[in-house]
Amino acid sequence: MKAIFAGCVLATVLAGCASAPTVSTDHDPAANFSAFQTYFWLKQPEGVNPLAQQRIVSGIDARLAGKGWRQVPQTEADVALVANVASHQEQDLDTMYTGMGGWGYGGWGYGVGMGSSTTRVRTYTIGTLVVDMFDAKTKRAVWRGTASGTVSEKPEENQRNIETALDRMFTSFPPGSAPAP
Repeated sequence: MKAIFAGCVLATVLAGCASAPTVSTDHDPAANFSAFQTYFWLKQPEGVNPLAQQRIVSGIDARLAGKGWRQVPQTEADVALVANVASHQEQDLDTMYTGMGGWGYGGWGYGVGMGSSTTRVRTYTIGTLVVDMFDAKTKRAVWRGTASGTVSEKPEENQRNIETALDRMFTSFPPGSAPAP
C-alpha cells in the first residue's frame, strides 16, 4: 500500500492545485556541456509505482533525445543520470468567522455578542523530483534540476504537470543554450 501511495505521490510530484510546479536548475559553470552527447541511467526514481517511474524516465529520455543526446551503455557514456523522488505532507488551516463576537457598546450599555468560527484543516502532499547529472569520467556533479508541486488525486492532471515540469526543467538545457521558442 505504501508503494502505491508513494507512486501516486511521484506521479503527482509536479501537480499543483491551481499553479504550475516550481522548477529550478543549477549547473557547474566549469563543465563543458558541448563535450557531452551520451548518457546512462545510474539510478532511476524509486519508491513510485511503475507507471509513474516509466513516465518520468521516458519524459527525461525524450527531452535529452530532443537535445541530441543518446542513451548508451555505462562504459560509453559521457554523463550519468540519477533521479530521486521525495514527498511530505503539509497542512493549511482555513478559519471562517460568522456573527459578531466580543464585547461592544449596544446603546444601552456593554454586552456580549454571539459569534462562531469554524476551522478546516486541509492536508495535502508535496512531491519533489530531483534529476542530477554527473560527468561519467570525473564523477563530478555537472547539472541539477528540481521540480516540486502539490499531489493531485487525478492521474491525468498529474501527468500534465509532470510533462510541464520536465519541459520547464529542460528548456535551457544544456546550460548556455538558448531557450526553446
